[in-house]
Amino acid sequence: MTTSSLSQHDSLFKKFLGDIAVARDFLEIHLPPHLRERCDFSTLAMESGSFIEDDLRTQCSDMLYSVQTNAGKGYIYTLIEHQSRPEKLMAFRLLRYSVAAMQRHLEQGNETLPVVIPLLFYHGTTSPYPYSTQWLDCFADPELAESVYTQAFPLVDITAMPDDEILSHRRVALLELVQKHIRTRDMLGLATDIARLLNLWAIPKEQFRSLIYYIAERGNTSDEEQFLQYIAATAIDYREDIMTIAEQLEAKGIQKGKQEGYQLGRQDGVHEGVQLGRQEGRQEGRQEGRQEGEHSASLKIARQLLADGVGKSAIKRYTGLSDDELASLFNHGH
Repeated sequence: MTTSSLSQHDSLFKKFLGDIAVARDFLEIHLPPHLRERCDFSTLAMESGSFIEDDLRTQCSDMLYSVQTNAGKGYIYTLIEHQSRPEKLMAFRLLRYSVAAMQRHLEQGNETLPVVIPLLFYHGTTSPYPYSTQWLDCFADPELAESVYTQAFPLVDITAMPDDEILSHRRVALLELVQKHIRTRDMLGLATDIARLLNLWAIPKEQFRSLIYYIAERGNTSDEEQFLQYIAATAIDYREDIMTIAEQLEAKGIQKGKQEGYQLGRQDGVHEGVQLGRQEGRQEGRQEGRQEGEHSASLKIARQLLADGVGKSAIKRYTGLSDDELASLFNHGH
């Protein structure tokens, strides 16, 4: 079948199913009864299929509808995929399409997932449709898949797990114990258990270094030096690494201290500079104000003496004005 003929089939399909009245009849006729009775078809509306992933966009018909339920608040989506030829994993593709519709529903501000009902509309030359539309049949072991995907997923909640149980978890016990208590307990109090696990279940040096750095950077350790010394003394295989890490942490702490001290020093220096500047500014302002006031008073006195007929040399002696200032006064006076 050519691409052109496929496009024609798809175009006609969309033309009809794009009419909400036709879509309503289609769904009322073809939805299984137990699903049909949950839908309020008076609320049926066409939804955009533009959120479909790029690798599905060329394969899906984008016919997506929303409908409210008959039992109060809630949404059901129905999607109709048009196929002119059978595909073995079509059920999985419909599942991916459904999950994409659920994601868009959440992105629109909803807090619960809608039920998305996929329907496959087939009119190919092979009849009847040869493949299962049960998505679990896409697995090599459908029974195993059903046991995983039709019940709650396994949960490993170490926050609710007793320490004694964690300590029995062999090579993963160290990770679980530290991450369980990293925010809530003093790591120094866990040093004994950590050292015992290190001796019981040897871990690669790279994992060990990552663990110690993690504890140093994220943990609450009342005495980091004592913690490291205890691990070095009791987990002998890691003593050399502990010494190296201790030196690196010390150097990092010194550098951090320098940076913090520098920042604080800058802040203090800026603060002191601002305060000093304000003080000096006030002092300079006062000084300039006094000088301007004194100069203004000298000019006033000089004008009065000039009006009284006092000579230039006497006025200069009494007021301290310069020759230029006095010349300007005499010129204006005459």
